[in-house]
Amino acid sequence: CPSQCTCVYHGRSDGTGTRSVLCNDPDMYEIPVNVPVDTVKLRIEKTVIRRIPTEAFYYLVDLKYLWVTYNCIANIDISSFYNLKQLHELRLDGNLLSTFPWESLAEMPNLRTLDLHNNKVTSIPADAGRYLRNLTYLDLSSNKLTTLPSDLMDIWPPFSGAIVSKNTDILVTQRVILGFQDNPWFCDCRISKLIEFSKIVDTSVVLLDPLVSCSGPESLAGILFQRAELEQCLKPSVMTSATKITSPLGSNVLLRCDATGYPTPQLTWNRSDNIPVNYTVIQETPGEGVRWSIMSLTGISYKDAGEYRCKAKNLAGMSEAAVTVTVVGVVTTTVSPQSTERSTSLAFIGKKQSRLMLDGKKVSKAVTNGNKKQIGDLSKKGEDTSLNTAAVAEQNVTVKNLRVISETDERVTLTWKTVNATGNSAVTVLYSKYGEKDMLPLSTDPNKNKVTIDGLQPSTQYMACVSPKGVPPTKEQCVVFSTDGLNDESSSEFSILIVASSAACVVVLPLIFFLLCKVLKLHLKPKSAKEAELAKETYVQFETLSLKPRTLSAGDQLWARRYTDESERLLLCSRSSMDSQMTFKSEGSRSEYLC
Repeated sequence: CPSQCTCVYHGRSDGTGTRSVLCNDPDMYEIPVNVPVDTVKLRIEKTVIRRIPTEAFYYLVDLKYLWVTYNCIANIDISSFYNLKQLHELRLDGNLLSTFPWESLAEMPNLRTLDLHNNKVTSIPADAGRYLRNLTYLDLSSNKLTTLPSDLMDIWPPFSGAIVSKNTDILVTQRVILGFQDNPWFCDCRISKLIEFSKIVDTSVVLLDPLVSCSGPESLAGILFQRAELEQCLKPSVMTSATKITSPLGSNVLLRCDATGYPTPQLTWNRSDNIPVNYTVIQETPGEGVRWSIMSLTGISYKDAGEYRCKAKNLAGMSEAAVTVTVVGVVTTTVSPQSTERSTSLAFIGKKQSRLMLDGKKVSKAVTNGNKKQIGDLSKKGEDTSLNTAAVAEQNVTVKNLRVISETDERVTLTWKTVNATGNSAVTVLYSKYGEKDMLPLSTDPNKNKVTIDGLQPSTQYMACVSPKGVPPTKEQCVVFSTDGLNDESSSEFSILIVASSAACVVVLPLIFFLLCKVLKLHLKPKSAKEAELAKETYVQFETLSLKPRTLSAGDQLWARRYTDESERLLLCSRSSMDSQMTFKSEGSRSEYLC
């Protein structure tokens, strides 16, 4: 047992028992760490302890009652009550707490009593309600609370309805005792539900002191909850014009939501994936308690697809509604061969659709008439809205030198030159995936010869065309590009490779043709001609040398040339002719050369 504490074991006749520990030394300044592990009840009272450290009681697995009352506790860590799975009662009254770690209640699933009486708690967060579901006794009296979040009332079982039993999953009614007295309550719509509960006799919710009074506003100061009359308080009700919208790539989409409530709610838009919403939002209050908001998504791309939430909030509470936007390429552009008029139609999908616009030239505006009027669709089911962009072609305006100057996985920039263009000359930019017949229009600035196409799909081949407005594009006014295209350096290297390959082909092809001609020529000649040619090119032909009879004249030659007919000629291999041997049979006989 700690030296500054008293430990008592309460035995039973059956040999079992429980241990309780009391620490009330006024000189104790920290939580004792050597409390017996079998302690069931621990009381730390009237000390100068200022904080409860992390996991201060983690080894007390059998602890059911923890009283840390009338000390100087000002700080509690979120893990201070770690591993107290059996704790049933936690009392922290009479300390200096201004905040309480409500998340720590998750470590105490069996906790039923929480006493924070006589502290300095100023507020309770809205998400605390999820940790208060199992409590049957909560005392927040004698603090500095002025209000409670309206959202807390919506999720906290005493105010939201019946409680679900963990064992049977059946809705049951469980009595909850609450202590809210002696706080400087500001009586407005935020605590209107609490005020209404104090006026009715409900056996499921019992106030420790029913005489709870208002401290503000001035008109209600000192008035009991039971007699306070608030102005009209109505939690917002919000709905959107459509729950699902399917829109073409590059079009403009209007998302609208309407809300009613009192006081008049404020509307905000956000995305479910927490991506910032940087679009134009228009809001208007046509009457008291009614408000609508329109958000304009201009030139939408694939990254604009997702779930958008419209949140309505006032002092009485908060509610929200969602609309899902899907982006598809369903714009169809047709060019009539008999006319230069071009029309672009937008197909809408879904039961309830918002009106779309292509160039921001048409906006459908609906005004809610009073808080009883239901929100209408901005367009009827299956309605097709078409925007005619036909224009008379300017015969002298031409588009040249269309090229891609930069490209990434999702974006590409096109540039071109216009000839004979005036200040009012406009061009039409169309693009689509390569091979698709339906091309998407893109609005451009007449004063700029450049446009950036955003929201493209990575690793995809596209085709873009630029032509004078009202004139179908020609082949020279279109360009094919890919979102995973090569960079300039690799493109130049690829071009050099092509040039080198072309030069090699120019040199090699004539040689191949020459050899083929020689082979064909050789096969087409007659056999005799082949042999003569072969003999001429391959062999050296020698004439036969014969020995001439000697004469007495010294000037006569020993050797003389004797011409023989063709049958006597020998074809000698030029390679072995130097090694030929000569044999004499008799004088006057012919010489024989052996190879």
